[in-house]
Amino acid sequence: MTTRTRLEWKLRDLMAAQGLFQTTDLLPLLVERDVHLSREQVYRLVVKAPQRINVEVLAALCDILACTPADLLSPRIETLRKADTGTDGGPGIGELRPVRARVRHPGQ
Repeated sequence: MTTRTRLEWKLRDLMAAQGLFQTTDLLPLLVERDVHLSREQVYRLVVKAPQRINVEVLAALCDILACTPADLLSPRIETLRKADTGTDGGPGIGELRPVRARVRHPGQ
C-alpha cells in the first residue's frame, strides 16, 4: 500500500465559524484589503480547494478570518489501495496449461 499527502481546504468551515455563510459575504471584505476577485473566483475559492493560491489572497483570508495559513490548510495522509488487476495471488504463467478444444459440427 502507498500513501499520498493531500491538503484539506477549510475555508468554508472557518467562514461559517465567523458567521459568513454566503460566498458573496466574502467579496466586500476582500475588496477592503485591496484584493479584487470576481464573484465566480470567490465562489470557486470557497467551494473547492485551489491548486495554487496567491499569497496576497491567502494573507487577506487569514486577516478576515483571524486565522493562520495552517488553519486554512491541513495535511491529510491518504492510504491508497493497490488496484486489483486479478494477476496477484493467482497461478503463475508456468502453471497454466492449455485446454484442448473439441470441434463440433451442427447436428452432432
